Amino acid sequence: MSGSIEQGTSQTHGNTHILHFLVRIPRRMEDVWSAVATPEGLGEWFTAVDVLEPRLDGPVVLRDLGAGRITAWDVDRVAEYTVGEGGRIRFHLERDGDAASVLRFTREFQGESAGESESHWRTRFERLIEKMGSV
Repeated sequence: MSGSIEQGTSQTHGNTHILHFLVRIPRRMEDVWSAVATPEGLGEWFTAVDVLEPRLDGPVVLRDLGAGRITAWDVDRVAEYTVGEGGRIRFHLERDGDAASVLRFTREFQGESAGESESHWRTRFERLIEKMGSV
């Protein structure tokens, strides 16, 4: 089974932009968790992490996005980081059979931001799928 990026949607409400993706990853949730909830994992496919204290309201500093807090944390299922000026990144993992996962991703941000387009995120998720396939 190979991974896939099934959908990408974009909404704009005033100055707020919201991106959603559904990513199927051919690895168990427990394996994918480290890619979205650890500095090493995020650094391999998304951005360098300077600080990440893995708990609700823990500090987080994502090098390309800024400093903030962990605003949702459910081990092996949900990691949400609110960083910069009102930006939010949410990774929600679900089982997809015994050996695969579904990642429901949400990115919310204000104004225009380089690297926040659907195509940029699709490229990031392609790297994630590639990384998870080689683990």
